[in-house]
Amino acid sequence: MAGAAIERVALATDFGEGLYAGQLRARLSSLLPGLEIIDLVHDLVPFRADLGSYLLPALVRDMPPRTLYLCVVDPGVGGARDAIAVEADGAWFIGPDNGLLSRVAQRSARPQTHRIGWRPESMSPSFHGRDWFVPAAARLYRGEDLGLEALAADNLAGASWADDLSSIIYVDRYGNLISGMRADRLPGDVDIYAGGYRLDRARTFSDVEPGRAFWFEDAFGLVEIAVNQGRADLMLGLDPGDPLQLLVRDVGQGGNGRR
Repeated sequence: MAGAAIERVALATDFGEGLYAGQLRARLSSLLPGLEIIDLVHDLVPFRADLGSYLLPALVRDMPPRTLYLCVVDPGVGGARDAIAVEADGAWFIGPDNGLLSRVAQRSARPQTHRIGWRPESMSPSFHGRDWFVPAAARLYRGEDLGLEALAADNLAGASWADDLSSIIYVDRYGNLISGMRADRLPGDVDIYAGGYRLDRARTFSDVEPGRAFWFEDAFGLVEIAVNQGRADLMLGLDPGDPLQLLVRDVGQGGNGRR
């Protein structure tokens, strides 16, 4: 097979900034010297491929094309799940078939999804990110055989999940709560309730007085909940995976604050 048109590799994992992310970078550098490696995110919610799946499409939305995303949230490492490669909207994604790449595939106009049949001769059963996914990425870049088997996007793990997720999928360092809902998919007559508060929509932080909770369309196009100059996670008592409540507003309903 011909080499894929790849100009950089971006890493998206739940590894944190410890030795595991460093191992990925070191292995990639040895196999693909000179290729740009980007640490896109290493604090995806641990073990929650479902939550990560809703964040990935938003993170890559405004990224340059011809990027290969190496994505690892893999609580089933060493088990029966497959490794997959997805080509979507001018980018490639490699990771486990556990739902993590399902939203990327489902939201692409013409995704090309494949099961990776190739495996290295030896690898740690507990670190497929370094020992299987990284070498697979290098082989894809160089046009070497990966034993790719066409796989319908509808057959990926997680393919039947909801298009959007009305739950918290990520908490940033400021305590802002990112949801799995695309803001442009919400009708104008919907109220969002979180942690006992009905939240008003605002354009950005400076439009809200300090200490007030609100929601806005963030830079990734998602519904995000914040407190101006405060921490929404602490004020609202919410963590990743916690649901949000959406209610259609009654005609003439007004006011805000606690329910």
